[in-house]
Amino acid sequence: MTEAKIHLYPTGPLVALVGNPNCGKTALFNRLTGSQQKVANYAGVTVERKEGRFATVAGKPLRLLDLPGTYSLHPRSLDERVTVNVLMGNAAGEKRPDLAVCVVDATNLRRNLRLVLAVKRTGIPCIVALNMMDLAESRGLTIDVDALARELGLPVVKTVAVQGDGAQALKLALDDPALWQRSLSPEPPAEPERDLRGDHEAVRGILERLGLDRTVPHRLSDRIDRIALHPVVGPLLLALILFLVFQAVFAWAELPMGWIETATEAAAEGLRGMLPAGLLRSLLADGIVAGVGSVLVFLPQIVILFFFILVLEESGYLPRAAFLLDRLMGSVGLSGRSFIPLLSSFACAIPGIMAARTISNQRDRLVTILIAPLMTCSARLPVYALLIGAFIPSREVWGGLELQGLVLFGLYAAGIAGAMLVAWVLKQFTSRGQVRTLMMELPDYHWPVARNIAIGLWQRVKIFMRRVGGIILLLTVLLWFLASFPAPPAGATGPAIEYSLAGTLGRALAVLLEPIGFNWQISIALVPGLAAREVAVSALGTVYALSATADDAAASLSPLIAGDWSLATALALLAWYVFAPMCIGTLATIRRETGGWTMALAAAGYLFALAYLFAFITYRLAVAFGLG
Repeated sequence: MTEAKIHLYPTGPLVALVGNPNCGKTALFNRLTGSQQKVANYAGVTVERKEGRFATVAGKPLRLLDLPGTYSLHPRSLDERVTVNVLMGNAAGEKRPDLAVCVVDATNLRRNLRLVLAVKRTGIPCIVALNMMDLAESRGLTIDVDALARELGLPVVKTVAVQGDGAQALKLALDDPALWQRSLSPEPPAEPERDLRGDHEAVRGILERLGLDRTVPHRLSDRIDRIALHPVVGPLLLALILFLVFQAVFAWAELPMGWIETATEAAAEGLRGMLPAGLLRSLLADGIVAGVGSVLVFLPQIVILFFFILVLEESGYLPRAAFLLDRLMGSVGLSGRSFIPLLSSFACAIPGIMAARTISNQRDRLVTILIAPLMTCSARLPVYALLIGAFIPSREVWGGLELQGLVLFGLYAAGIAGAMLVAWVLKQFTSRGQVRTLMMELPDYHWPVARNIAIGLWQRVKIFMRRVGGIILLLTVLLWFLASFPAPPAGATGPAIEYSLAGTLGRALAVLLEPIGFNWQISIALVPGLAAREVAVSALGTVYALSATADDAAASLSPLIAGDWSLATALALLAWYVFAPMCIGTLATIRRETGGWTMALAAAGYLFALAYLFAFITYRLAVAFGLG
């Protein structure tokens, strides 16, 4: 995630969406902005910042800022502090919003309205978006919008963020000039307890006068939770869901991966046929196409993995998973709140580390940051898929389950087990005497909204393609240069790469890595892999393309390494990547989040030590069993 560029959309007044977690705020943001949105970070901090643009019914252009969810304006965590700083005009480089849209869950007014009263006291012009009105009405709740507006002293509109025209009333209200000119006198801040107690009493009075003071349970969610949160069935169900996700990553992606692989090989062959032998043909066919294509082929698997993560998030299941894992997390000195940051790390450790800002306990936050790189991020997936595809046969075992999917599930489980082991060791030294309790809201279940999932997947595809066209392409070209120069001496009999700078570097590193079974080609690939893990696949593609004979120059990478490596080497490399040292971006994020290099270097050091240790053990055991 890149550092913030303040004023991503510099034109138009700034509107801030404010609300409790799970109130439908992000769904409303997606409904209003569609594809006209960007993701960055707030200036100076690494809390995700989503800004978009849209137009009112009359065509007035507006900038829309989606603030992190919060329950009050007395922050308990770093992401809540960002929301407060923006509303108070104290955010570095960020202007104070011209208008606040308080998004309220219509099915839970008692909790949501307390934040509305707090935002009103800031003096910012406000409008209340009464969201999820369809759910409220389906449960028999009748809300008099005009009466609620009189009670709050603020305009109120109905919204249903999941429907096509569900934000039309809000867009129409934003055309009213009087809304922007409202003069609200800011109130001086009081003690947190006094504010909360006063808001609680005020909301209770409002609900009593409107006849909304009774709680209406969501019976369907309650019935589902009897199974999903059962102490025995719940964890088994969670394990089954995760297991099926990893099966799908291989089974569903096989066909589109084949299309990309065929296109890549055809492009490389076409360039070799069109261009005369020389540096340009080598750069394009053996460097760029072979290297970038080796990574691009794994895009379908990354999209499938993100699809399932977004579905679980949209449905409301993720907080349940955190609740189920609270006891397990407690056994290693953490709470269930660490689960969602760690789950985010399966996509990328950087947003996972950023999400740790929601953890108010400083010790738990630091431990979560330290173990987040052990979660198997999507950058490892191309490496896993390459090695599993090359060395693990594609066959069904145990009633139709894919062996390759089982191996992938085992690798993910190994990363989780390693993270829990590190957290348990840290617990022995840092958490004696601490008692943790988990308090979190379990939102009602919802059908995932296809529009939101599509937007989330498109954002992830754009991020991946920017990496392919950015750092991966740059490092691929750099590696091609190192692998092509200097030219081999007269009378040389081996491939030219063996006499190049890259070959010399690879042989030097192989001395260090030979005890764990790595050859000089792997040693070369690990170096650019420090910048981004998936670059290791691109590097291997370039190295083997430059090392290949004319007969196998067009062959894909999998059969080349299958014929060149032993199974022991492949298993050792898989073990290395379970604990592989983090990429440069993750290292920089840890430094920024912890305020110095101490934790960042400590994380890099222990990950390198674990990677080398477990690769050594795996290789030696494999050789002992005759796999070397």
